[in-house]
Parts: sequence; structure tokens; C-alpha cells
Amino acid sequence: MHLMLRQPEHAIITPDPQDQRLTELVAGIDHTGATVEVRVPIERALTLYLNAQEIVTMMTVNDYPEYLALGYLLNQNMLLPTDVVTDVEYDEDLQVVVVRTERNTDYEQKLRKRTQTSGCAQGTAFGDVLEAIEDITLPPAELRTSWLYELTHKINTTPSLYLEAGAIHGCVLCREGTPICYMEDVGRHNAVDKIAGWMYRHAIDPGDKIIYTTGRLTSEMTIKTVRMGIPILVSRSGFTAWGVALARQVGLTLVGRARGKRFTALSGQERIVFDQDIASVDEEAPRNRRKGAEHDD
Repeated sequence: MHLMLRQPEHAIITPDPQDQRLTELVAGIDHTGATVEVRVPIERALTLYLNAQEIVTMMTVNDYPEYLALGYLLNQNMLLPTDVVTDVEYDEDLQVVVVRTERNTDYEQKLRKRTQTSGCAQGTAFGDVLEAIEDITLPPAELRTSWLYELTHKINTTPSLYLEAGAIHGCVLCREGTPICYMEDVGRHNAVDKIAGWMYRHAIDPGDKIIYTTGRLTSEMTIKTVRMGIPILVSRSGFTAWGVALARQVGLTLVGRARGKRFTALSGQERIVFDQDIASVDEEAPRNRRKGAEHDD
């Protein structure tokens, strides 16, 4: 398997809300008692092995299992940037994905120290991941407000599983105002892990990139973004105190509550360039408010 072939950055991955594998129609009733059919995302269990060792079972929509496996291992500091991945095997019938490396791996002790995070769908983190971000220096990128308004508008108007069925999170890799890779999953940690795996698979430079998420800016999202080497993290939702503290510690630009012409930055404000007249920016359309409503997701 060739893991370092460079893919052009204009080659965009976007959600496919018409993919019949990802949602199903469920019958019920509404508040008036009328019969309704609602499309809902399908969760599947995916078990990840690193070489011969079982690592975790994840609940996922399972549209990109190989990217999810690689990204999860990278963001948990189990797969190192210097590792040579010899194969990624996915068995659809068994719902198992196996990542094989030249380096012998044994994470029995690390697996015992697993900590559940605040992310939906049972996100996990390991103690040494915090130590692994201490020595990371993020690049001196910039975030122009014109890019911010452009990318949020494009993302909010892109057909997605969220707009089709709800109950799902999205994460988007962007360069300037252009979305490059848009992933969705039942947990935002899965969505960002799939982006990490895609970046690794195609040797994408993280230094001038932006991560956008529909979910909260938690410690887990901060850690994963820093692990990926991306200097800017944006959300339409709000912050947690630890997420902000970690972002300030490592110099990550953290922008939340980005809806319409409004946003709040609580870390890395020095990267922001105010080049857009906000009087020319439209407020968020009512249809797109479903992605955050008036309260933090």
C-alpha cells in the first residue's frame, strides 16, 4: 500500500447524504400524532487492531474505515510519523480494520490507562498524548477574516448528512477560505481522525491549514488539532475551559461561536487579520442554524 502519494489539494472530499449505507428511514409519530418517517444515521461497531493487538472498538458511520484507523492511531500517539505502514486491511463482514507496521508495537500498558473524554460516542485519550503535544511548535500561519467567512459559508451550504438526517458532527480541513476534506461521523473525534488519516495517506502539509468543526472546542479537539500540526481550530459551537487552557499553552488559534458575521477568539488572536468589512457579511440563514441552534452543541 503506497501511503505517501501526494494528492492535489483541490481534490475535495465532501459528504454524500444520498449514500444509502449511512442512513435509514425510521417510522414514528410527531407532536400531533401524525405518522412520520425520519432519516437517521446508522452507527456501526468498528474494531481496530494495530498489528496483532486489539486497540479499540469505535462506533462510527464507517464510510472511511482506513482513514479513521490511521488517524486514530496517529492522534493517540500509537502510530508515529516515522513509522512505515505496510498495510491497512479492512474486513467489511467482520467490521475489523488492521493497521500493520514494520515496527513491532505493544501498547498493553498504555491501553490500561485509557481515559474517556467528553466527546460524544465514547471518545478516548491516553495520558502520554498530553506529554506528546508539549514539544510541538505550531507554524506562524494567519487567519484572515475574509477566509473565515468564506469557509463557514461554503461549509454551511454544502449538502451533508447533518442537513439530511441530523445527529452527526462534521469536521472540515480548509486552506484559506476553501474546504479541502469534509468528514462526518457520530462523534467529532471520529470525523477529525478521518481527516488526520487522509492527510497522512496523502502527505498533506498541515502548516497552512485550518480545521473547522461543528462541535465543542474541548481538550480532545485541541489535542488532536495540535497533534496534526494544524495551527488554527474553528467551531460554530463553544469552548471548554481546559480546551482553551491547552490551546493557550501550545499557541493554537481557537475561534468559536463562528456563525454568520460573529465569532469569538480565546487563544492565538495574533494570527487573526481583520481584512473583511463585517457590514458586507450576511447573517446565517435559518436553515443552517440547525448546525448549532442558539446553544452550544
